[in-house]
Amino acid sequence: MNVLRIAAVAVFAYSLSVGAQAPANPISDSIRAGWNTAKRNMLGSAKVMPQEKYGFKPVDTVRTFGQLLAHVAGANYVFCAAARGEKSPHAEEEFEKSATTPAAIAKALQDSVAYCDAAYTALTDATASAIVGGAFGGKDSRAGILMGNTGHNNEHYGNIVTYLRINGLVPPSSAPSR
Repeated sequence: MNVLRIAAVAVFAYSLSVGAQAPANPISDSIRAGWNTAKRNMLGSAKVMPQEKYGFKPVDTVRTFGQLLAHVAGANYVFCAAARGEKSPHAEEEFEKSATTPAAIAKALQDSVAYCDAAYTALTDATASAIVGGAFGGKDSRAGILMGNTGHNNEHYGNIVTYLRINGLVPPSSAPSR
């Protein structure tokens, strides 16, 4: 009986200590986690698709695979510049016009992710609610802008999954863990 009481007290004490160790920034940590998944999928897709397939598109009325990545790169700058309180160093459509080789597209995407990483890294729960200039005009919270960016990446990743599957490739989110 005493063993059960000691065990119950130990479990209770442990649960209190776990609860006391809650993260300091749970909201911004969650926003960052969403970004980390989205960027991993985007960067992984750029590596999975063979370079000779960057011009692939399933029908004539949509962007090519490379144009999708280039579009995401440009949009990343627009969203993350707004969250950082800066003027975007690149226009949203810039890379769709200028990055025409797989190497240039991959570099544009990687550079845009690095630029955004700074915005997500700096985010805290205290700064998340700050109202700043919106990515496409108006005003929005820093958290809202960054969640919008992650959502935009995920929206286009959905397109990219289809492009990869049509080409017999496994998207990064479906690939086995290593």
